[in-house]
Amino acid sequence: MGIFDLKKRKKGTVISSPLKGECIPIKEVKDPTFAEEILGKGIAIIPAEGKVYAPADGVVSTVFPTGHAVGVTTPDGVEILIHVGMDTVELKGQFFKTVVEADQKVKRGDLLLEADMEEISNAGYDTVTPMIICNSSDFSEITCKTEGMVEAGEEVMTCFK
Repeated sequence: MGIFDLKKRKKGTVISSPLKGECIPIKEVKDPTFAEEILGKGIAIIPAEGKVYAPADGVVSTVFPTGHAVGVTTPDGVEILIHVGMDTVELKGQFFKTVVEADQKVKRGDLLLEADMEEISNAGYDTVTPMIICNSSDFSEITCKTEGMVEAGEEVMTCFK
């Protein structure tokens, strides 16, 4: 077996953690829409702070009017959704401040939104934050970090075509 017989793997798209906190498997999220990967494969983060950053270079594809979720699409087509908290749409924007808008270009690490995690928690909402790849079926493999503390900007997922 020569060097040319080795499996060749394309370089994947690296996705960084959008916030600082504890990384957990998406299956541990209490909402079945995320836990059962209905919207796509991903991870979840129990946030240690409320600043949410762009996980990759790309374009803001969507900003929910309530500010609780933001989508970013990378140049090579990875569709990322960051959803802050469970059922937080019910807060109708309270405790959220978005700093980007749809169609805006962003770089990895740019601030997307701020959430007052303490107030969200005090209002009775779980602050766990899923980050999913909405077009997971477009990729042959998606690797995910599923445990441990992460810093914003730390690699947590890689998507391979």
